[in-house]
Amino acid sequence: MTTHDSRPGTTASSADLHDPTKGVVTFQEEVVRSSIARKFLAGLRIVLGFTFFWAFIDKMFGLGYATPAAKAWIHGGTPAQGFMKNAEGPFGSFFKNIAGPWADWLFMAGLLGIGVALLAGAGLKIAAWTGALLLALMYLAEFPLGQSGMTNPLVDSHWIEALGIAVVATTLAGDTWGLGKWWGRHVGNGFLR
Repeated sequence: MTTHDSRPGTTASSADLHDPTKGVVTFQEEVVRSSIARKFLAGLRIVLGFTFFWAFIDKMFGLGYATPAAKAWIHGGTPAQGFMKNAEGPFGSFFKNIAGPWADWLFMAGLLGIGVALLAGAGLKIAAWTGALLLALMYLAEFPLGQSGMTNPLVDSHWIEALGIAVVATTLAGDTWGLGKWWGRHVGNGFLR
């Protein structure tokens, strides 16, 4: 495994290889050897990022796709509350009880932050954790599944998106076609990577 010391004129000892405080940074080429695989992972990252970013833009401005203009957040719409207040099933009362303006702010901040992080390729670990949490909550709000003509009663797109975000974060997919290398040199391999 090759490691890179981000400090000029220094070499890393074997004890320093995995110590982010010593300036050692791991890059995607060390995790994923195939250049074509790195490009596919970057493509997956960008598509997932655009999915979150588009959801934010549509809910903010009501572009008429999932959100009509009259229900846009800038026109007084409630992007999370409407969804949460209509939740049914075993978790319905939980979501109805926590619905409020703060939930709208957190939801929209989450969509924007996750989308921008994935599109930029920086902050992928935070995006993976917050994205998985957001998607898990959305999954539970729709539980039980399979009632609206879905083909699988347990697994839906929330699972696929959460796993996709985890894959792009753990494979450092932001290093290809993104700001991941630059970001990694500044923050190391820690949680902000």
